[in-house]
Amino acid sequence: MAENFQLATEARDTFGKGTARKLRAAGRTPVVVYGHGTDPQHLSVETHPLSLIVRYANSLIELDIAGKSQLVLVKDVQKDPVRQIIEHVDLVIVRQGETVEVEVPLHIVGEPFSGMSVLQELNTIRVNVPAIAIPEAVEVDITGRQDGFRIVAADVVLPAGASLLDDPQHLVVHIVAPRGAAAEETEEA
Repeated sequence: MAENFQLATEARDTFGKGTARKLRAAGRTPVVVYGHGTDPQHLSVETHPLSLIVRYANSLIELDIAGKSQLVLVKDVQKDPVRQIIEHVDLVIVRQGETVEVEVPLHIVGEPFSGMSVLQELNTIRVNVPAIAIPEAVEVDITGRQDGFRIVAADVVLPAGASLLDDPQHLVVHIVAPRGAAAEETEEA
């Protein structure tokens, strides 16, 4: 499960490029919190902790908004294309018991049969999961698998409460023998 982070916020009532530049110069980043039919809330948070949080995919953030706690998920991060400085972040409100659609990274674990090659066709898988139980990654075990073994999206073991949103027949991992191995076997025969 992804780690929960906490950030303190400050309300902002002025907008525009100049205001955003002043915030960033003061070590703060403008953010907008929206969702569930509420009016957008324009806030600012400290830049350094925010930049550490957005490195993790699908991280839940507990915001302190004027003394009230609000659980949010990062929706969009806008960065300067040259300096890679975070310019603005959109956050969406999530509630306990709610499910969200997210892309979760796939991690290959184990080693195939000796001499086999692993071809990973998908790096992420789209799932619908409870908002407070988003996994950091989904593991795909290939221990001892031999030439021709295939894992499709439907074969991936998802965490409890998660459901697959991708095409169930989408190829995830394929185990193959190296090209030269087949030619060597025919020569030996």
